[in-house]
Amino acid sequence: MGILTNGPVPDDFTGKRLGVCNLCEAICGLELTIERGTVTGVRGNPDDPLSRGHVCPKGVAIADIHADPDRLRRPVRRVGEGADATWVEIGWDEALDRVADGLAAAINDHGRDAVGIYLGNPNAHSLGSLTHGTAMVKTFRTRNKFSATSVDQLPHQFLAHLMYGHQLFLPIPDIDRTSYFLVFGANPMASNGSLMTVPDFPVRLRELKARGGRMVVFDPRRTETARVASEHHFVRPGTDAFVLLAMVQTLLAEGLTSPAAYVDGLDVVERVVADFTPELAEAHSGVPAEEVRRVARDFAAADGAAAYGRVGVSTHAFGTVCQWAVQLLNLLTGNLDRAGGTLVTTPAIDAVGLGLIGRGHHDVWRSRVRGLPEFGGELPVSVLREEIETPGEGQIRAMLTLAGNPVLSTPDGAGLDRAMAGLDFAAAIDIYVNETTRHADVILPPTTALERDHYDLVFHVLAVRDTARFTPAVLAKPDGALHDWEIYREVALRTQARLRTKPPLGKRLQQRLRLSVSPTVMVAALLQRGGSGATMRRLRAEPAGVDLGPLRTGQLPERIPHRSKRIDAAPALVVADLERLRAVEAPQGDDLLLIGRRHQRDCNSWMHNSERLTKGKERHQLLIHPEDLAARGLSDGAVATVASRVGSVRVEVLATEDMMRGVVSLPHGYGHGRDGVRLQRANAVAGVSINDLTDPELLDMTGNAAFNGVPVTVTA
Repeated sequence: MGILTNGPVPDDFTGKRLGVCNLCEAICGLELTIERGTVTGVRGNPDDPLSRGHVCPKGVAIADIHADPDRLRRPVRRVGEGADATWVEIGWDEALDRVADGLAAAINDHGRDAVGIYLGNPNAHSLGSLTHGTAMVKTFRTRNKFSATSVDQLPHQFLAHLMYGHQLFLPIPDIDRTSYFLVFGANPMASNGSLMTVPDFPVRLRELKARGGRMVVFDPRRTETARVASEHHFVRPGTDAFVLLAMVQTLLAEGLTSPAAYVDGLDVVERVVADFTPELAEAHSGVPAEEVRRVARDFAAADGAAAYGRVGVSTHAFGTVCQWAVQLLNLLTGNLDRAGGTLVTTPAIDAVGLGLIGRGHHDVWRSRVRGLPEFGGELPVSVLREEIETPGEGQIRAMLTLAGNPVLSTPDGAGLDRAMAGLDFAAAIDIYVNETTRHADVILPPTTALERDHYDLVFHVLAVRDTARFTPAVLAKPDGALHDWEIYREVALRTQARLRTKPPLGKRLQQRLRLSVSPTVMVAALLQRGGSGATMRRLRAEPAGVDLGPLRTGQLPERIPHRSKRIDAAPALVVADLERLRAVEAPQGDDLLLIGRRHQRDCNSWMHNSERLTKGKERHQLLIHPEDLAARGLSDGAVATVASRVGSVRVEVLATEDMMRGVVSLPHGYGHGRDGVRLQRANAVAGVSINDLTDPELLDMTGNAAFNGVPVTVTA
């Protein structure tokens, strides 16, 4: 059995081939077994210096995407409307021309803002999308740009922009050396980390405990991570900010701080958090005041401690305040730029230092209807529906979605579904007909992960160890197929050619050249600029990856993106939002709050049509504490109606003491069939999604969606 390390395998190849899983942020290295050109086995690559042989069920299922009968392999156009619509395959020239005609018509008739663009999460996992997708989007010059950022991580990026000077300057927990890992609203046992690329988390946690360290988790659900924590504390959804600020207040009140000399604004911090006491935190969150104080003291006393907050605290009404408080815990205790604390990465391609990703800007323009500010050139996706439905100048008349399914994954999905049905034109770059792309007039399907070269431009910037890895395409590009970057090039250039008002000739020539250089050539040039020694030649010779070592200390203040080389610990916009937090009343009665959840066998809003991942125990139910269930006269396994301000769903309930009293949990929703209708599994209620209930008016100060802490009722 042969071993091939470079270049697509021939059709008759049988042997082993190294690959990569780019379905989530863990970027695990894979070893693929191939028989006559078909992937028949997937295991983790033990020689990968970052993932160390780890692989999760999603990685094992990566070959299912390539072979999926639901996957589109040729462009299709929609014939008919609604439930009667059918899909007809067409050639690439016709498909690309139809897309260019539709987008150009909207711009020519109604202005550049008549085109709305949505980028889904998979774009961050595709080299071609990162090098060419964003470049294509810029050619449209529309202000109506949206992405999964504002349903997920906008508070992190906004705060990094304000405190450090760049939206992706995110200090990473030094998990391999820490002695105290404090986790709010994150579940890395299921997610493999998020905005913290940490494959093999279960083994890394065992190593942490073996060296005498501890992991302390705050979460309203006893998650997979909470179950293996040294201690777990239930916290009422949406109140994490009170707990985190009370910890900050404790550190300051008890003199447990040792901040670096390059941190400004600490006097402001001390003044504005003085009234956020542990007693106030207890009244709002349910966490005893003395537990809040004890955890703060233990964190300060640890020999290397790292605080980390993720989706659970990002996606509620005070996500930015939470992320600010997390940063303050690390700053105040001297754990920033400290081994075992939080450190900045030194990737072979430094997307931050090289300026590949913009620093970010805020409130340069606002959404037309609700007046919400942009960040980094994007509006919050919570306003997308109203920007489609509301007449007037700047109304979205045409949509282009890139590997996204906002009908399933953004607030009030049912309302957005109705709005998209009224568009003049829609197009999608996607491999599936799903809940969103079923509204498209044309769908352009790119090659899949195993058919294209890959380098992680973003996730090496966020990894817990500095490594570099280039993975050539494993399988050959099918005849007549296009890579995503080739589609982006053609859509941009063909649309521009149809515009009445074109950019200057020099600009168009520059764009054509920029979009015609392959992603692999760009990566080779960027590696050379990086100067790490991890050149393209070396990465091709070492396909398992090059180990650049543990995260480095002593990089601050020199690498702080702010021109001043100082950190602003008290950004005025965040401090001002504390008044909104102070106005929140402590909870009364037995109202229920809804939170989401993720499973290790799910990949956001897709891969739910993979039999390998969806078989076995049902995972769609509403989780609820037994006492909350009994109080509503419901029995375990019954079908209940869950209702919020924006909608209602019918779903089975599952009683579990893993839920905090007063809290219920639904997952994202379960997939789609070929016609874009959600996959209905065991019964008629298995296809519900939390986003049929989430409210587009419940937002963080950034406009990020508040999926967690949504008030709901549960009735028979």
